[in-house]
Amino acid sequence: MTTQPFEADTGRVLNIVINSLYSEKEIFLRELISNSSDAVDKRRFQKLTGKGNQSDSVEYEIQLEVSSKDQILSIRDNGIGMDKNDLVSSLGTIAKSGTTEFLAQLESSKQNDKAKSVNLIGQFGVGFYSAFMVADKVEVISKKEGSSKAFKWHSDGISGFEISDVNREEIGTTVNLFIKKSEKDYLKRDRLVEIVKKYSDHIQYPIRFIDGKSKDKDTLNDASAIWMKSKSEISKEQYDEFFVQSGGGFGKPLITMHNKAEGVISYTSLMYIPEMRPFDLFHVDRSSKVKLYANRVFITDTLDNVLPRWLRFINGVLDTSDLNLNVSREMLQHSPALRRISKAVKKKIITELKKKKDKDEEVYNKVWKEFGAVLKEGIYEDPDHKLDLLGLSKFKSSKNEDEKFLPQYVEGMHKKQTQIFYIAADSLEQATKSPHLEAFKSKGIEVLFFTDPIDTFWLSTQDEFDGKKFVSITQGSIDLSDFDEKGSDKKDKDQSSKFKDLTEGIKTALGDSVSDVRVSAKLIDSACCLVASDSGMDVQMERIMKMQNQDFKGMPRILEINPNHSLIAFMAKLLTSNKESFDDLSKIVLDQARLLEGHLPNDVSFYCKKINELITRDIKVS
Repeated sequence: MTTQPFEADTGRVLNIVINSLYSEKEIFLRELISNSSDAVDKRRFQKLTGKGNQSDSVEYEIQLEVSSKDQILSIRDNGIGMDKNDLVSSLGTIAKSGTTEFLAQLESSKQNDKAKSVNLIGQFGVGFYSAFMVADKVEVISKKEGSSKAFKWHSDGISGFEISDVNREEIGTTVNLFIKKSEKDYLKRDRLVEIVKKYSDHIQYPIRFIDGKSKDKDTLNDASAIWMKSKSEISKEQYDEFFVQSGGGFGKPLITMHNKAEGVISYTSLMYIPEMRPFDLFHVDRSSKVKLYANRVFITDTLDNVLPRWLRFINGVLDTSDLNLNVSREMLQHSPALRRISKAVKKKIITELKKKKDKDEEVYNKVWKEFGAVLKEGIYEDPDHKLDLLGLSKFKSSKNEDEKFLPQYVEGMHKKQTQIFYIAADSLEQATKSPHLEAFKSKGIEVLFFTDPIDTFWLSTQDEFDGKKFVSITQGSIDLSDFDEKGSDKKDKDQSSKFKDLTEGIKTALGDSVSDVRVSAKLIDSACCLVASDSGMDVQMERIMKMQNQDFKGMPRILEINPNHSLIAFMAKLLTSNKESFDDLSKIVLDQARLLEGHLPNDVSFYCKKINELITRDIKVS
């Protein structure tokens, strides 16, 4: 028997867990009981689907036993068990994505939010290691169903771990915690009862305390599937406890949705919207964390089609009598019954969100802050509900710091306005500082800010709302002359002929870098800006395409100039007197337009050189 070192990240996790979470050590029991419950789920499912031992008549349960003399707390289950490979992969390494994110969040939260740290442990699937907060060493003795051998995993949580052969008749796992002298409280029955009631009361298998002396068994938990109870039987505290217990995340749920349907399809669902987004919300392989049951028998928690990706922040349980336990995962993916149930649950969730939007603005705003960007994915991905989701969507605008719904924008539109104006940008700051806004602000026209990448995509499938077309202010030519008040001083609506020589001169200097140069109708304070043609790709979409494909070049855009700006007026004078300086300034103007969009100049070295020349030439030193 040789000592094997922990995988590097596992060692770091252990160090943080053991040494940083002093005040919430009791959660070790929650995590170990949850692991035992999962193991029993797997064994029970194996038997019911004909894959396990059919002659097995075992009563599934979880046991807690205390040996005060030896200072050992044992957590025992008769679940699926583990073989040697399982012990190495499950307890010696963290073999899942997101380890880096977990470590970063745990390191950060331990300094700021102890409760958040505690719940991150369970959320990231590393709950077993919390045992070392209360134990000097840990033994895991296990025999896997179908195996003739049993193994013992042993570690002090520091130097690594050892695995050896042992004798064990029964299938299942026993975790022996050699409790630290400073943590003797966890050897007391009353303390264990308190923890079980707090975190694990609704585990559907009995959790039994065994007196080390008399061997009498005492059931500590309710041992019922909470979702099968009526709403009147369940308190808010019990709902919240189950949320944590079922791996819902940290904190409390923002919204709890408990529904039962009977008829053509029969199911019970208990769904939660957490108050904080999970670390991997935007990972490509992230899906909703919904456990699927058939008549209280656990089937899977990794099925992609229980809920769509745009509801991947939802946690909970879905139980139905309309699924055959012997159905394979592949058949489940295409199950008509599951599709109908999924559709019904999805509709229930949207209905609940609408209710919160109309009757509980505070809660809805919290949901939108955390998950709004994900909900908007549904506008693009789900044709059946895109209008519902558009109605639930909120956006910031050029007129108000607070986000507003689209109906609110439409209601407040300028009396002459027939279109919904928007600007797509990488950030709110970039949107608010865009030169494209200048004329709209001066005329009192509100512009929506679309700052999530998904906004650009859903616009390709939904180009209007309430009969009003979405129009990007960075694309095409927008005539705002109709918005001028009667009797106001009107500038020439079309200055193209007046400045034809100037625009043509700039176009010649810039060549293929731009598709055209024209006088702007929307610039007031800024010298220039770039716009896409009417048929061209929106600026933000072009940026996203470049992120996805570095070889994507995009199309040259139109440079718009403000003839009333001092720089452009100066260029008009240079046009015939100093062609070299005019050409240089033309390139600088284009680079300025790029910088305003958050891009680098076409030629950074040239830009810096020319700016330096201008500064040193025009500043006199006495």
